[in-house]
Amino acid sequence: MSQQLDITLEKLIEGRKWGACSQHLGALDPLRRATLLVDLAHERLLRKYNDIEEIRREVADDWAQTLHVMLFRFIGGSHNRTATERLAKIATCHIVMRENSSLRNIEALLLGTSGLLDIYADDDYTTYLRQEFDHLAVKYNIEPMLAGEWQLTGMYLNNHPTLRIAQIAACLHENMITMQSITACQTRKDVYKLFSGKASDYWATNFVPRSKNFEIGRRVGSFKSDIMGINLVVPMMYAYGRYSNSDKLIDRSLQLLERIPAENNRYIAAWNSSNYSAKTAFDSQALLQLSKEYCERSRCAECPLARVLIYCSQTRNRKQEF
Repeated sequence: MSQQLDITLEKLIEGRKWGACSQHLGALDPLRRATLLVDLAHERLLRKYNDIEEIRREVADDWAQTLHVMLFRFIGGSHNRTATERLAKIATCHIVMRENSSLRNIEALLLGTSGLLDIYADDDYTTYLRQEFDHLAVKYNIEPMLAGEWQLTGMYLNNHPTLRIAQIAACLHENMITMQSITACQTRKDVYKLFSGKASDYWATNFVPRSKNFEIGRRVGSFKSDIMGINLVVPMMYAYGRYSNSDKLIDRSLQLLERIPAENNRYIAAWNSSNYSAKTAFDSQALLQLSKEYCERSRCAECPLARVLIYCSQTRNRKQEF
């Protein structure tokens, strides 16, 4: 820490808007900083664990359906999180598993249930999917969603819900995303392989209704795969480790977080512009916890970084008095 250090809670609160704390993070003793980041990362992971536990209780301790809901929660992104969760609760994992032998059947099931097929014009492919869904809807007593439940504008094209659903249909068909495959992941490459299913040729150019002017990748990209690793694979592995009293799984989840690159968003960019840069997802998750749970909520008095900075300041000042 700087020799001329005079930090109080009042000064940190006064400077909060321009990031009074961030300038000091990189100057902390490496061991003290590492301990702080570990505590924050665990705190964030615990919050995600509690979210998973809430879903697990809703689905009567069914881990397969818990994973299914969590998978759809994050594949759709923040714009359509509510809609994708609702889709997962109607077209459950057990229905998907029964239709898993055919990619078209899964597409018909998921896209038909979502209501998004209604926004597409009739052609050979969509007509087949509609007819197949009519059969599946009767077979499983499915009441489809409305297309109006989805946000279709104001997002990146590669996050269009039809494309994401087509991609996850391919992943479910090709790789069978299960608790066993989730808990087996040890590297970033393992996570990418899990989400490497390739959507049907049709959706490469038709995912936006009435447009064939551009083409987009049929697979989930590495950026989205990393996000799924951080927000789905690691928390599910951690939660199942706690459920099964497996320290091995808990440790594996933390190791995997350290093997995925740091996230790149406005929160992490702000920290990186100071004198400390997040290198792994473990670092960035800790900094996100700090930003979202303390900085944004003005919880300076409870902030673990603020407490460390004030303690270091007071300790150094006492030493200088002698």
